[in-house]
Amino acid sequence: MSTQTQSSSTLEGWLLVTKPRTLTAAVVPVMLGSALAYADGTVDWLSTTIALICSLLIQIATNIINDLYDFRKGADNEKRLGAKKALTAGLLTEKQLVRAIVIVMLTALLLGLILVWRTGWVILAIGLASLFFAWAYTGGKYSLAYLGLGDVFVFLFFGLAAVCGTYYLHHQAFSLSSVVVATGAGVIAMNILGVNNLRDIPTDREVGKRTLAVRFGEGFARQMYYWLMFVSYTVPFVLALMGYGYAPLLALLSLPFAFKQWRIVAIERGKALNPALGGTAKLLFIYGVLLSAGLILSRF
Repeated sequence: MSTQTQSSSTLEGWLLVTKPRTLTAAVVPVMLGSALAYADGTVDWLSTTIALICSLLIQIATNIINDLYDFRKGADNEKRLGAKKALTAGLLTEKQLVRAIVIVMLTALLLGLILVWRTGWVILAIGLASLFFAWAYTGGKYSLAYLGLGDVFVFLFFGLAAVCGTYYLHHQAFSLSSVVVATGAGVIAMNILGVNNLRDIPTDREVGKRTLAVRFGEGFARQMYYWLMFVSYTVPFVLALMGYGYAPLLALLSLPFAFKQWRIVAIERGKALNPALGGTAKLLFIYGVLLSAGLILSRF
């Protein structure tokens, strides 16, 4: 293999394990938490920047850990219906992934210490918990994803912890409105995982990965997707009732795109669900941008 070909394969491998399309789940909560902080009176842009980098690093670490342990536990094999995996395809080695996990998590920790110094120990607790559960999601004998608790993890950390933690950076306090906003982001992030688990029911069942989709079946997984989507679109109305005016209703402009993903989830299965997986990640970003814009405009 030529050096150029080998470098191209290595780059492809890193793109596969970091999963750039999923990184909206890291960007949107920080964006929403900062927009809400601005709506409530003040925002610290340096803290926002550092928090965004840390959030991206934790998401990347989670993705790499997920690939590493799914490979070790046999969930990533020739039968899987999703995108090619770097370890299965031989593009990267386990040693390379372990080294990357250590580097990424240490970098996130060191940058996070700046936020701790600026804000206090609450942020340290949130950061350490996020790093631990990034590993516990698929790592270890009793990993969250294999026990069917992955959806809870996603809501807690890509919803509540990320949005409310970002808000705390600016105001050194939590608020009911930050919980409401976090719910909107968290349930759509859950749906990204939900589509993945719906698609992978056959292969997950074979290796003992007891996701909610495996435990309760396709019908349940589809209904959960619908209801979580419904919850996300109640959030702008709740914010309006809480005194933020009509501006948060801008998020409703993403409804046509949401309906497109809903239709795919309703009628497709297997590999045909892959467009809805990427589509739901895009929806989270579109929804997050529109809701953030609405919150910023609500100040005026």
